[in-house]
Amino acid sequence: MPLLTRRAESLDRAERESTGSGRAGGNEQVSPRNSRPILPSWLKACANPGCRSSWLHVWRKRSVPIFEEGWTCSPECTAAGVEQAIAREMAGQTEIREMHRHRIPLGLVMLEQGWISTQQLRAAVEAQKASGAGRLGHWLIRQGATSEERVTRALGLQWSCPMLPVRGAECEALHVALPRLFVDAFGALPLRIAAGQVLYLGFEESLDPALAFAVERMASLRVESGFVPESTFRPAHSRILQGAFPPVELVEAASQKAAAHALTRSLERQAPVASRLVRVHDCLWLRLWLRAQSGPLPETGAVRDIVCSIGKIQ
Repeated sequence: MPLLTRRAESLDRAERESTGSGRAGGNEQVSPRNSRPILPSWLKACANPGCRSSWLHVWRKRSVPIFEEGWTCSPECTAAGVEQAIAREMAGQTEIREMHRHRIPLGLVMLEQGWISTQQLRAAVEAQKASGAGRLGHWLIRQGATSEERVTRALGLQWSCPMLPVRGAECEALHVALPRLFVDAFGALPLRIAAGQVLYLGFEESLDPALAFAVERMASLRVESGFVPESTFRPAHSRILQGAFPPVELVEAASQKAAAHALTRSLERQAPVASRLVRVHDCLWLRLWLRAQSGPLPETGAVRDIVCSIGKIQ
């Protein structure tokens, strides 16, 4: 019998025995997370469904790289997984970003709550039109019609979300929650993590559900968004931008295939113990964990971020 054939049969037999199909009552290890048998590293199968020769790559480590909870046996299999993930993330993506439309304008919300009068609302609207700039809330505060706190609470009523305090926030410890680019470009302020399960994300003018959903998927934490008053948001936002964020690599790709090639190259070079891909508006965010995560968020030096923009949606 040829050597390669005997090797393949012995691997198949060992895998059947380790999963319990060979005989019942075996002393197999079980993962508490997914209740599946934990195979020895030398028996790990490639995550690419189209791979038919993962066991032939004897030079390949059986522990890394891991992309979206699956080990791949070769750069070709890694590329296949990345291409599928990109196609999944970009499905339904359009080039036009629709602005959020409120059912009730801010002025009417405040009028309904009795926080301003009709005359005060009319005066603020006229001043806004005359200047051609500024939000209505700013003009209401500037004219002394209401307070900053009430404007922030009115925004919360519009979006059905709370007003979040900055006092006692852990902003300086949450640089690792998302790349600096997103904190700056989308006006996000990570505030605190509650019970190791909920990340509170603050905004000043409008929420960003797409960003919040991406962070939720990436960090495996529930994200609660809310508004922070401008007078406290801006100083805290400036401070966090000066902190040490995880290293980030910016990639510009002309197509999804080019993006997959660039991201695959990074995965193969860094060989992460875990990695995940999500979309944030028109960007792809790939996070690489270089070592295992022990808390709700990894250490700053334990992760690398790659933000990829695709010039043309295929």
